[in-house]
Amino acid sequence: MTTDPTLWSVRRIHQAFGRRELSPVELAQACLQRIAELDPSFGAFCLVDAERALADARAAEARWLRGEPLSRLDGIPTTVKDLVDVSGWPTRRGSRTLDDAPPATADAPAVARLRRAGVVFLGKTTTPEFGWKAATDNPRGDLARNPWQPERTPGGSSGGAAVAAATGMGILHIGTDGGGSIRIPAAFTGIFGLKPTFGRVPAYPPSPFGNLAHLGPMTRTVEDAAAMLTVMAGHDRRDWYALPEDGRDYVLGLESGIEGYRIGVLAKRGRMPVPTRVEEVFAKALSVLEDLGARLERTALPMDSELEEIFDVHWSAGAANLLERLPPEKRSLVEPGLAEIAARGAALDAARLRHAQLARQSFGSALEQMFARFDLLVSPAVPIGAFAVRRLAPEGLPAGRWLDWTPFSYPFNLGQQPACSVPMGTDEDGLPLGLQIVGPKYADHEVLRAARAFESRVAIGLPPALSGRPAPSGDGRGKVPLSPRRAREGER
Repeated sequence: MTTDPTLWSVRRIHQAFGRRELSPVELAQACLQRIAELDPSFGAFCLVDAERALADARAAEARWLRGEPLSRLDGIPTTVKDLVDVSGWPTRRGSRTLDDAPPATADAPAVARLRRAGVVFLGKTTTPEFGWKAATDNPRGDLARNPWQPERTPGGSSGGAAVAAATGMGILHIGTDGGGSIRIPAAFTGIFGLKPTFGRVPAYPPSPFGNLAHLGPMTRTVEDAAAMLTVMAGHDRRDWYALPEDGRDYVLGLESGIEGYRIGVLAKRGRMPVPTRVEEVFAKALSVLEDLGARLERTALPMDSELEEIFDVHWSAGAANLLERLPPEKRSLVEPGLAEIAARGAALDAARLRHAQLARQSFGSALEQMFARFDLLVSPAVPIGAFAVRRLAPEGLPAGRWLDWTPFSYPFNLGQQPACSVPMGTDEDGLPLGLQIVGPKYADHEVLRAARAFESRVAIGLPPALSGRPAPSGDGRGKVPLSPRRAREGER
């Protein structure tokens, strides 16, 4: 068991706080030191606010000393993807069009809920421009690198959050997912990521990509994500899609197992063949599920051949809406790939858009009806391991087509089901691969339960970026050296 508190679970940290074996200030200091050590090489953050984080940690420490913690997350270091508002910090969304963005005046709903639970916010994590693609670099000069191999991408668009989670640069991480943006980087970096049922975690301001986009937790363990979701979930009047409060503690029932579960297996989808090594790792994952007592059956998605077109119409229409809302003089600052998608969306006629919307409804209905037959669906989260940075696709595929290599993720944004990626092994280069687990709408607890059962049998270890590193230390007074580039914005 590691003695490095940046790699501890929420449960272990909570116990250590209660026994006064660790303080929130010491933990925040350790995470900030880890950021100072690793972030210049791996680019997880676009903003770090050490002074504010340590002030929050001191407040949490005082509550713990009084025996009055706000929740089990009180004092836990947390990051926020830079598509999500945090009061007092600018939200620049990886875009030069927002260089002059003022600090947000209010927390987004998920941030507000976590703040009320007492978490310590460290900073904001890197995103591609407006979260439009499945790799994490942007026109502002940010580039996230994979902690397993720094010349490989961590995926996207929540790539910065995934890197931070994998390396102990924070314990809890807010990500967003419009077509796989939590699950893809979770798979590529060997962490756990959950896209909850749409509306489970309220969102405001709304995404330009509409009701494709979900908010969810990214963590090193399933239980940590369940604890985070328990706080993030619930109704907020600012989000008219938000689900009502269900009062569920998602940690409860995690250890109940999946004996007797009926699981549909999606082994292939789309035009890209699944490499042999991924097939082998996936086959072993299926054997683990069978050993856990699940009954497996091969299946396919309804309307399978139409899904890419349906998604592309929705995605490009969202991109067009995004650019149309920018001041005309700033549109030339947008990344060419995003501008191309927006132009395609602007050229859509009403009939094609209407057809895609109706087809999506048909698919959503058919997919939910599949869950009368299956409790869950499983697939590879991504059919490949991480490829080179500064690319949108691996060698041999069209450079601008991220949908070609993410066939398993985006259908469940169309359908709005809960879906996660949990580590299932490594590819021939030693890079992580993820198992995707999908449930019917509103069955987030079932997805978490299955992921925890699988996690209990399969582990892939820590990324090489952490190999042999000493446990970080700090002096408790906030004197943390920060890379000038990473501290350049929002630092007080």
